[in-house]
Amino acid sequence: MRVAALYDIHGNLPALEAVLKELQPVTIDQIVVGGDMLSGPMQAECIERLRAQSVPVQYLMGNSDREVIAARHGEEKKNLPPFALEILRWSARQLAPEHEQWIMRWPKTVSLQIAPLGSVLFCHATPRDDNEIFTTLTDENRLLPIFEAANADVVVCGHTHMQFDRMVGKTRVVNAGSVGMPFGPPGADWLLLGPGIDLRRTQYDRDSARRLIATTKFPNASQFDMLNPPAAEKMLELYSRAELKTQASGNRRSNDRPIRKVKQRG
Repeated sequence: MRVAALYDIHGNLPALEAVLKELQPVTIDQIVVGGDMLSGPMQAECIERLRAQSVPVQYLMGNSDREVIAARHGEEKKNLPPFALEILRWSARQLAPEHEQWIMRWPKTVSLQIAPLGSVLFCHATPRDDNEIFTTLTDENRLLPIFEAANADVVVCGHTHMQFDRMVGKTRVVNAGSVGMPFGPPGADWLLLGPGIDLRRTQYDRDSARRLIATTKFPNASQFDMLNPPAAEKMLELYSRAELKTQASGNRRSNDRPIRKVKQRG
């Protein structure tokens, strides 16, 4: 069994299309979209592009997806920076009602059997919270209770937009990075799983992408340039101040909802 893990697309259609084009000659059994497809300039187009795939696609709920849905009902977190609130509210207005109903059914975790990797748990940030921050530098002792409780051989996550592959106790923890806005070298980051784990970076024409995104009237494009995000070193410094803090007040833990288990041979 081979699975492509695409995380944190954030409505960047040109980046998503580049990854899907690179996947065309690759035999895969399914795609897992690991949260945060929303809150971006061409999110509706990304949804339709993925719905047109010939292979099965599973979707996880990410923190931005959740916040966009909340914004449709005026329930977004009001303590966010003004530019972030404007992006959320604009993104909420781009969704059709049928999109909302479909997105609200996305689970927070999915478990697959991928030989020879074993049991692979896909989550957005951590298995217990869709907005919790940790990095490749986070002390292993602080992470052990989180990943031991996941009871998986491999955990695939995203959220921080930075790829890594590390061990936490006996659990291999892999961050898929971000298709739409990776922190670090430019491109579109994603994972290919089975039989090994391959961290991928797909290049695309960012100048053409910038011109296309400009036609969408996406707010604050100049202040929030998703095609030229902050450097990895700067983000690691910022993340170190927020490690393993619950980012959303009152946010339900992901293990409050059942894990969707899909047993496949491969």
